[in-house]
Amino acid sequence: MDPVTLTTDRLLLRTVGPQDTDAVYDACQDPEIQRWTTIPSPYLREHARGFTEQMVRDGWADGSAFTFGVFLRSGELAGMLGITERALGTAEIGFWAVREHRGRGYVTEAALAACRWAFAHAAVDRVEWRAEVGNRGSRAVAEHAGFRIEGTLRSAMNNKGVRRDLWVGSLLPSDLGLPSTAPYLPAPA
Repeated sequence: MDPVTLTTDRLLLRTVGPQDTDAVYDACQDPEIQRWTTIPSPYLREHARGFTEQMVRDGWADGSAFTFGVFLRSGELAGMLGITERALGTAEIGFWAVREHRGRGYVTEAALAACRWAFAHAAVDRVEWRAEVGNRGSRAVAEHAGFRIEGTLRSAMNNKGVRRDLWVGSLLPSDLGLPSTAPYLPAPA
């Protein structure tokens, strides 16, 4: 699939490339991003270069991961967001925000735009959000975007060699008033 660009009232969501390596490297020096995500720690310039020059391009090319840089209209990087295929019709969303842009709703706005796109154009019927238990910032973004928190998965993540518990939630097309690619029959109440 060719990369797409999405716009919202305040943001431009576009693929990242070599021109964004420095901004990604600088943002990922934040100990909070290194703590709560699975990026390497320490995060080296070569990691940023591999991400912006190879990983993002490969994910779009084979349809396995749709990564968007979250940019302010000024062109400044505000965050990163990816939607990664997990199973037929199911994808997982992941994101981080640049420290100085947290708490302004940018990542929530980006998550909604990316999920709407995935439901309409990438044959996704369920987007899962997962975050290590305790990552309250990520959970706030997910809840503000309309994800329903479904529970805790024990020992479901390996982050830097340590097994950790995860919160999990989901967003369905119907949560945004959109149709699914397949009928959905919820369990009886």
